Amino acid sequence: MDSNGPLYLLHQGDVVKFGFRVERRHVNPMNNLHGGMMASFCDMLLPLSVHRKDSTVGMRFLPTISLQIDYLAPAPLGCWVEGEAELLRATRSLVFAQGLVRADGVPCARVSGVFKIGPEFTLETAKP
Repeated sequence: MDSNGPLYLLHQGDVVKFGFRVERRHVNPMNNLHGGMMASFCDMLLPLSVHRKDSTVGMRFLPTISLQIDYLAPAPLGCWVEGEAELLRATRSLVFAQGLVRADGVPCARVSGVFKIGPEFTLETAKP
């Protein structure tokens, strides 16, 4: 995500928000956020939120098994895209989560995903 960022994370108490400003490099020919960028954003939104909301999976790698995105509205060039997600269920081996993404406050994507609970990681092992 280094080439797609900067991406911002806000974590205050139970609130976890993930966001970015739509730049020229993120848009399609209609000057709206490209669906692939939205998918990448959503694929980070869900596990990053789960990491901060559930201590049992907080430092575990969560590779994506399934990601479902409903594109609700365009996110135009220059807008602020922000998502919030919730953990629906965590089993011994899987995490189920869902979220809502807004563009300047307007719902633009609904996402749900299933993630495998993988091995533990540290911030050092997560660096490229």
